[in-house]
Amino acid sequence: MQCEHCGEREACVEVTRVVNGSATKLQLCEQCAKEQGISVSGPIALSDVLLGFGAKQEPSVQDSAGLACPRCGMKQDDFRRTGRLGCPACYEAFEAELKSLLEAMHRGLRHVGKRPVRESAPTATEYAVPALRKELDAAVAAEDFEEAARVRDLIQDAEIERRGDDDH
Repeated sequence: MQCEHCGEREACVEVTRVVNGSATKLQLCEQCAKEQGISVSGPIALSDVLLGFGAKQEPSVQDSAGLACPRCGMKQDDFRRTGRLGCPACYEAFEAELKSLLEAMHRGLRHVGKRPVRESAPTATEYAVPALRKELDAAVAAEDFEEAARVRDLIQDAEIERRGDDDH
């Protein structure tokens, strides 16, 4: 099969790109693949896949500052090259980049997909608890203790409901 980009050489790489939920396959020769930033000599890093098959990224201000994990010393460039994090602290060090990757992969940061059969579906109350905790903190900070007590009770009710679901 001929390369679909140049039409001159034999295609040796098949690239599948998903844009807005629509998958398209493209047959490329080695040279055209390299021109598009796709490495054909070795394994593709997960970060390259998530960022668009090795598309060249514009360096940010943080990149030039040499953002690195304070615990293990992994640099942002190492994460981009390997697609792997060095330690649990890397999740915080590279939080901004990870968030953008996860949003691109999953269309959001909150899991809304399938759950194991043995696990019950989350209730609306479970999703509300983090917001209620913030509301409680704000009420306490404002010294509105009546509101704080009301919100505290809502949180307790949600936790009792969740524990009751876990027992079944």
